Amino acid sequence: MSNLDKFSAPEDINRLRTLALGIGGIALIIWAVGVFFNTEQALRSWLLGFVFWGGIGIGSLGVLMLQYLTGGAWGVVIRRTLEAGSRTLPVIVLLFVPLAIGVATHNIYEWTHMAPTEHAIHERGIYLLPWSWIVRSMIYFALWGGMVYLLNKWSAQQDRTETVEQSRQLLERASRFSGPTLVIYALVVTFAVVDWMMTLDPHWFSTMWGLLFVAGWALSCFCFVVALMAFLSDKAPMNRVLGKRHFHDLGKLMLALTMVWAYFNFSQFLIIWSGNIPEETGWFITRMKGGWGYIGIALIVFHFAFPFLVLLQQDFKRRARWLATLAIFILVMRVIDMFYTIGPSHRVTAGWEQGAFYVSWMDFVAPVAVGGIWLWWFFGELLKRPMVPIKDPYLEGAIEHGRGH
Repeated sequence: MSNLDKFSAPEDINRLRTLALGIGGIALIIWAVGVFFNTEQALRSWLLGFVFWGGIGIGSLGVLMLQYLTGGAWGVVIRRTLEAGSRTLPVIVLLFVPLAIGVATHNIYEWTHMAPTEHAIHERGIYLLPWSWIVRSMIYFALWGGMVYLLNKWSAQQDRTETVEQSRQLLERASRFSGPTLVIYALVVTFAVVDWMMTLDPHWFSTMWGLLFVAGWALSCFCFVVALMAFLSDKAPMNRVLGKRHFHDLGKLMLALTMVWAYFNFSQFLIIWSGNIPEETGWFITRMKGGWGYIGIALIVFHFAFPFLVLLQQDFKRRARWLATLAIFILVMRVIDMFYTIGPSHRVTAGWEQGAFYVSWMDFVAPVAVGGIWLWWFFGELLKRPMVPIKDPYLEGAIEHGRGH
């Protein structure tokens, strides 16, 4: 039996793939029915699912480059999972199509209906036109695609190397590439989320916006990886790879990103609130009223305070199942955070009171549809390569690290 066979993904992944497609397909049909009754709401709900699941895929690319830069056993054992996540970019582009159609047909963003003489539109000029918005999104996907292609190409070549020196050279190439490219990645994420999320309210802006999503998508990625690794930790081949110290390391990274996410959010609020400019503070005032205010409090407590206090416990981070349970909980809070951002924003449909609290059944169905399709593609990519980089010169040391106390 070859090393490739020894480290191939377990059959459970194939079953999960089939299940994801089935659930996602049913949810997609239900969502498609909703499009005929309320197109705008259907697209807003689709945006919720797209930003959450697409964020895990795009976040995987960022974390992949981060692990090449920093090294460490945690990065070696999850590298192939991160690569599979990054290779979901084609399906992320496909999932973006309904949003592009919604912008082209003026069915989702308020700015597509505003008069050219409106200050927010006039000052942005060509930048905030539907065709320009779509073209920029294609550029973002192309830039990410180039990063995904090169990193996955070099990783595949590493599996075919015959000497340690050849393997090390490819590893160094990926590391040198990841340094400046990670900066470009963060800039592209910033431009993308400004277009996709900030323009939901064309009168509002924040210079912290890009950093919020860089940290948030990285946190989503780590939580997703922890949940998957815990599921595979007692199954071959990962039962020969993963150890308590790996989960401890991943738990510490979850803790760090939980704090960074909270810090960026608080900084954004503090700067804007102290500036007291009506055009900026209105975004927060809307989210402090009614049901949105309760969600805001819930995010403070359950997206930050509770995970922060739990993740401070060293023993907790070393227990795979416990850590995975918390990771799934944080992922649920990540969806609620995205809903909190999207829900109160301006609507195209006349008759809606600005900032009214409203939860649609499509807010539940669309993320399930997007998630089912995304997971189906992800599990397919995970099956294509060994679960670990078998020719990495640091793999043996990384596995040994996990067995320590």
